[in-house]
Amino acid sequence: MRCFRSRRFRRGSRTASSRSTSRSGSVDRAAAEEWIREHVDPAGAIETEHERPWATVLRVPLADDGVAWFKACAPVQAFEPRLTAELFARWPDRVAEVLAHDEERAWLLLADAGTPIGAFGNPPEAWLEALPFYAELQRGEAAHVEDYLAHGVPDLRIASLPQRYDDLLQHELPLASDEIARLREFAPRFVELCGELGAYEVPQTVQHDDLHMGNVYAEGERLRVLDWGDSSISHPFASLVVTFRFLEEVTGLPPADAWFERLRDAYLEPWGCELTPVFALALRVGAFAHTFAWVRQRDRLPDEARGDFDTGFRRVLCRALGQIDG
Repeated sequence: MRCFRSRRFRRGSRTASSRSTSRSGSVDRAAAEEWIREHVDPAGAIETEHERPWATVLRVPLADDGVAWFKACAPVQAFEPRLTAELFARWPDRVAEVLAHDEERAWLLLADAGTPIGAFGNPPEAWLEALPFYAELQRGEAAHVEDYLAHGVPDLRIASLPQRYDDLLQHELPLASDEIARLREFAPRFVELCGELGAYEVPQTVQHDDLHMGNVYAEGERLRVLDWGDSSISHPFASLVVTFRFLEEVTGLPPADAWFERLRDAYLEPWGCELTPVFALALRVGAFAHTFAWVRQRDRLPDEARGDFDTGFRRVLCRALGQIDG
């Protein structure tokens, strides 16, 4: 893979985040800084990088212009520190280095991972490298699904999706009445699609569900996947719903661009090329599963944060609506 070079991005300054940037509560700063100092030696003041309803991130300066990152997760993604630590233990070359984590307090301390590939324009060439190693991780992690579910990773396995669809329809959605009617009419067909997808013998596993240019970092020739707080246990191929969306909306690739087939094939290589026919079906179902994950976040937001959140949520819902006609 070519070595990417560009200006450093400050974590939290991403312009293409797939979630709202509404500010929320705070972490116990004194306790957090004491814990941080138990694991690293800060070379300066610890600064708040950002506060979100789902997490607070602190920037920890280290000697020789180094930096570490502290993350305090809200209950909605309290599973993230343990999940990240487990992934790092088995895949240290593919995720951020975990310096420490506290499962009870949902705290995580990470080494710096470089620069998000969004700093380089979200080039599809980077995904050509990232997707196969991410798929290998997913395949390996299928053996740990039950453990993850027992420790709070959300369950979006195929069998649960029809009920999730019904739950979606019970929510007040940022859609027009005719769009909601289309969702209601599609419900029986969605159940059929889930049955078709479940018939394929693809192991359900960790699905990042926010796999975009702000969450894959480059440092020299090494790429790492960060920010696992939107993850679920689900159909693995659904990960590319977000990846492909950002390649369209940010990189500007038209939906029929040949890059999408190249990236699909690169991702499927560790799974087996015979699974090509199921890929489109998985993305179709996955577009709706992605809305269920957004609902889970939205349900835990304070009322004042929902307006900004719903701007992005409507976009996600409309992309799911686009899958109704196949």
